[in-house]
Amino acid sequence: MIDLQTQNHLKTKKDLITIVCPCYNEEDSISIFLDRLKIVISKIEDSYSFEIIFVNDGSKDNTLNTLIDLKKNHSNIRILNLSRNFGKEAALTAGLEKSNGEAVIPIDADLQHPPELIIDFIHKWKEGYDVVVGKRINRAGETLIKKISAKYFYKFHNSISDVDVVENVGDFRLMSKKVVEALKTLPENQRFMKGMFSWLGFKTAMVEYEQSERKKGKSSFNGWKLWNFAIDGFTSFSTVPLRIWTYFGMFISFFSFIYGVVVILEALLYGVETPGYATTIVVVLFLGGIQLIGIGVLGEYIGRSYMESKRRPTYIIENEY
Repeated sequence: MIDLQTQNHLKTKKDLITIVCPCYNEEDSISIFLDRLKIVISKIEDSYSFEIIFVNDGSKDNTLNTLIDLKKNHSNIRILNLSRNFGKEAALTAGLEKSNGEAVIPIDADLQHPPELIIDFIHKWKEGYDVVVGKRINRAGETLIKKISAKYFYKFHNSISDVDVVENVGDFRLMSKKVVEALKTLPENQRFMKGMFSWLGFKTAMVEYEQSERKKGKSSFNGWKLWNFAIDGFTSFSTVPLRIWTYFGMFISFFSFIYGVVVILEALLYGVETPGYATTIVVVLFLGGIQLIGIGVLGEYIGRSYMESKRRPTYIIENEY
């Protein structure tokens, strides 16, 4: 039998919301980000309690010391300092796995994700949604090339994968504890978080927002990193790039067979001999290039399997503050 005091405690107990913020060289923006976040929290802190997990992903600037200084005046801040730079996917994984909240909200410190949207996320969560995603209706602060490449990345990814990743939806979202616990059961080391989030499913709502430009600093994602990120996305949730080469090989073989029959018939019926040298060189180089591309695609999958087979941890925490 639960006594009256315990019943009153249960009635007044606040849900804990965990905010996860991966950081890499963000010393200039963290204080600004935290100031805006505090304003948001102050509006709903009567109903919810908050913990803020900053994950320092091997920053080369003064990010860690800045976070430690901020923690002195904010008891709800936790700092996970990774032993080196493992990448955003690993840093995000660390924050999610160490979270304690009934709901978890990943967000970037560059303020392109508006903290004010957190209130809308929580309202949707309370309506019964396990996942509430933020969808950008613009891509402010990004180059035209990046906007175009992002658009076609989503289209191509969804056309070859069984898991659809919604266009312009990133890591900024709310996930219930049930979803986070399900995510923890996924064992892969090479992680494409957007695809993993979509693969999990669950009842999902969407909230649109306008993306702002970075307030301070610049993005660490250059063209090369984005290209590798796209490759991870294609190979994580689809084997179509492998299967394509089977069909392409069949097409080349069929075309070569037909061409060979034509050459033989011309030689038998008309005595026409194919001159050969230039044609042979072109065909050999073409097929050689095709084979090397196919081997490269195969190598991507073998490489991922090799890295997964080592069972190394996704990240290593050097210290927690």
